[in-house]
Formats: sequence, C-alpha cells, structure tokens
Amino acid sequence: MADIRRNLSGLEIRQVYRPEDVSIDYATDLGDPGVFPYTRGIHAGMYRDRLWTMRQFAGFGTAKDTNERFRYLLRHGQTGLSVAFDMPTLMGLDSDDPRALGEVGREGVAIDSLADMERLFEGIPLGDVSTSMTISGPSIVQLAMLLAVAERQGVPWERVRGTLQADILKEYIAQKEWIFPPKPSMRVIVDMMEFAAQKVPNWNTISISGYHIREAGSTAVQELAFTLADGFAFVEAGMARGIDVDVFAPRLSFFFNSHSNFFEEIAKFRAARRIWAKRMRDKYHAKDPRSWVLRFHTQTAGCSLTAQQPEVNIVRTAFEALAGVLGGTQSLHTNSMDEVLSLPTEKAAKIALRTQQVIAYETGVVDTVDPLAGSYFVEDLTNRMEVAAEEYFRRIEEMGGVLAGIENGFFQREIADAAYRFQQEVDSKERLIIGVNAFLEEEHESIPVLRIDPTVERVQRDSLEAVRANRDEAAVAASLAAVSDAAKTDRNLMEPILDAVRAYATEGEIIDAMRAVFGSYREVSVF
Repeated sequence: MADIRRNLSGLEIRQVYRPEDVSIDYATDLGDPGVFPYTRGIHAGMYRDRLWTMRQFAGFGTAKDTNERFRYLLRHGQTGLSVAFDMPTLMGLDSDDPRALGEVGREGVAIDSLADMERLFEGIPLGDVSTSMTISGPSIVQLAMLLAVAERQGVPWERVRGTLQADILKEYIAQKEWIFPPKPSMRVIVDMMEFAAQKVPNWNTISISGYHIREAGSTAVQELAFTLADGFAFVEAGMARGIDVDVFAPRLSFFFNSHSNFFEEIAKFRAARRIWAKRMRDKYHAKDPRSWVLRFHTQTAGCSLTAQQPEVNIVRTAFEALAGVLGGTQSLHTNSMDEVLSLPTEKAAKIALRTQQVIAYETGVVDTVDPLAGSYFVEDLTNRMEVAAEEYFRRIEEMGGVLAGIENGFFQREIADAAYRFQQEVDSKERLIIGVNAFLEEEHESIPVLRIDPTVERVQRDSLEAVRANRDEAAVAASLAAVSDAAKTDRNLMEPILDAVRAYATEGEIIDAMRAVFGSYREVSVF
C-alpha cells in the first residue's frame, strides 16, 4: 500500500516537491511584502521594522485580581493586554444572577459595571497600551465601559487602541455564547462599526474569529473558509447600512488559531491574506489599500494541549507560535502549559511570554520577511488551501449566505464531522498525540495549577450590591428605557448604552433592556 500522508485538513502531502508541482505568477500570486495581494505580509519590512504585539490573554476573579496580573505581565515585557471574561459576563449575566452561581470569576474576570472596568484598568492608562477584549454577545456594553473609563482617565477616544472580538457569527457557528437572534445581533455589530468609524478611529470593532471555529473541531481549511465568509458577511452588512466600505473595512481584524501542523498553518495565513485582498478589491470595490489588508492576531491552539505530560505543551506552543510568526501575524498569544487544567499560573504565563521573546530575539526568523516564500511545498499548499476555501465560499453562497448556513446547521455539521474524523484517527493511532496515544507514561505528572478562591463570588456580589446602593436609580431607569427605545428604532445603540454605563447600569440590566425588544435565540439541533 502506498505511503499516502495527509495534513489535518485532509490534503495529500507528496514525498518530494519539484518546480513542476507548483504554478506561481510572482506579480499576481505573491508580490513583494506590503504589496497586493499581500501573500508575503502586509508590511514591507514586517518584523525588521516592528515586532508583533506580544499579547497574553489574562483574566480571573475580580477586576482587582486581574489588574494585578496585567501589571505583572507588563513588567515582564508584554506589549498588549487581552481581557478574558468569566462565563456570566460573556453571557450578559450579572454576578448576582441565579444562573451565574458557581461561575463568577472562574474562567475569566467578572465585569458587571463601570466600577469593575475602572478597577480593571486602574494605573494602566488606556492611551498607552493596546487592549483586546474577547467577548461577543454583550460586546457593545463592554466597549461602552472601556470608552467611559478612557473618559475618566482623560484619554481622548482617538488615542484608544485595541480590538473587540464582537464576532457574533462564530458564536452561532462554534462557541455558542450568543444572546439575541442572528439578525438583531448583526444590527448591534453594525451599530458599533458605524460609531467606532466616526469616533474611535484606532479601534478594531470586530476581530473576526476563526480561533473558536478551530477549537470546536474544524480543519484548517474550514477555519480559513468559514472565518473569511464571516468577514465578508460583516462587510456586506456594513455596506447595506450605507457605510462606505473604505470607512470601516480598514478597522476589521481577524483572530486565527495556530495549530500543530506547522506548514499547514503557515500556508493558511498566507492564503487568508491573498483571498481577502482579492475579494475586497475585486468584489466589494474597496479603493483604499488599507481595506485590502488582512490584519490578524494569532493564538496557539488550546485544543492541542494535553493534560498528560503537560510540560510537553511548552514545546507544542513554541512550534505553533513559530508558525504564526512565519505566517506573518500582527500579534500573538502563546498558551501556557497548564491551560488544559486551569487558568494559567504566573510562572506558566511567564514561560509562555518568554517563548515569544526567544522567537523574536534568538532564532533569527525575524531578520527577513516571509523566508519560506518560493518553497515548492509551501506555495503549492498555499494555493490548494485557497482553492479549497473558494469551494466552501461557492457552497455557502448557493445556500443563501452565512446566516442561512447558520440557520440550517451547515457550519455546525461540517465542524462536527471534521472533529469526529480527527478523533477516529487518534483512536486508531493513524494520528499520534504524544502522551495520549504514543509515548505514554504510567505515572501521572502533576504541576501547580491556579485555584480560584471560592470567596471571589461573594466579594464580587458584595461589590455589585454596593454599586447598586450608591447610584442614582432614577438615572439608571431613564437610561435603560432609552436603550429599549433605541432598540425599537433605527437609532444607533452606542450613545444610549454609553449613557447607561455612565449611570452605572449593569451589563445584565442593559442586556435585559435589549432582550425585551430583540428576544432570545435557541439553536436548531444538528445531528
């Protein structure tokens, strides 16, 4: 039987690649770095001119707890902050909601009101640091809170830099942290796009996320195709609102996973830039070259980490991070070795950060741009990833677009099937995972893990009670009524939500005011 090898997307990998195996026109398929179609990178000098942003995801317990972790990471050389929220916050629930019981502060930081956001960034001027917030359903509330903190710090909104995830489409496809039905959710996203384009020009309103699609079990090709399809859907929604594509498209960014198949990931990133550039110029007729540029953050693959032999995760993360760098990422998060077991300890988080610093300062891979360009293998793989993604785009368009695909369960079925095939390969040992089905150790290795003090929930609830006791209830009621009124009309929701936040209305109260108009969403089961 022939030795046929395939990558994680199922694409066949030849034993040897030769010039006849790849067809490339340098000008149209590659181009120099910083030149359309940006296959080789979005900046001419890339990391020779400026390193990627080293942005570690952090958040646990109360805002005070996370503020201390942020300060620790900044002291050790981190150059950007990334906020992880707890599950109640992600779902639009206040910490004293009965549905939040047992979850407050456990998987991220609890942010109920402006008071929490003020504590989160105490002593960290928002004009001096780039901030990413990983949240989708209630993202408009958290953006309003961040902007209100900037006001209190005396930082003009023009100086506020960072990214809000706000990719509600991937929630329906993969992560499942939605609140409203898809159509009103898209309205909320476009409201933020419109507002930020006018008043917060350096803020990336949406980080279109393939990361969670990959973590749900997709292949690299599916991550590439579904993520870009989501991006095109957001572009079309903005244009349907009447916003000039060149006004909002330059502030769209992406968030990709860097998984364990080294060359597949590099090819994925290169193909993504080329596909986006061509579509934005040729289909959506964007005139500004900044609209053609796909900027992205990368996080190493959480789903590749193993509870068995957890220190091996340091090695996995290093190679995944290197793939992100060779793929031309603009910012990078490296997972900690213990994240499969708990939120990371300070030591594990520092090792993860040091991994990026070793790549940046010791390996030499930053000395030239896109050093793998021209590789017969890499260029062929980049081309085949693009072709496979285009086939998905055709299927999605035929079924009526992304929203139709969500409603009929197309994306969910595709991901579930891919995850099932992968697990079959692991179970049969067709695909080896160190410590899981190969090179096993009888003794279980234990490492220190971060334990969340169970008193955190009580402390957060007490803090929330104090906020409610000291605010102007009449002002809160009036602001929440204004949010509901805006939801019933075409008025942009950002201004009334900002007013509610300034009055110390809680996230849960603001979301409830919107839910009363928009309703809730229940997914159709897919088998």
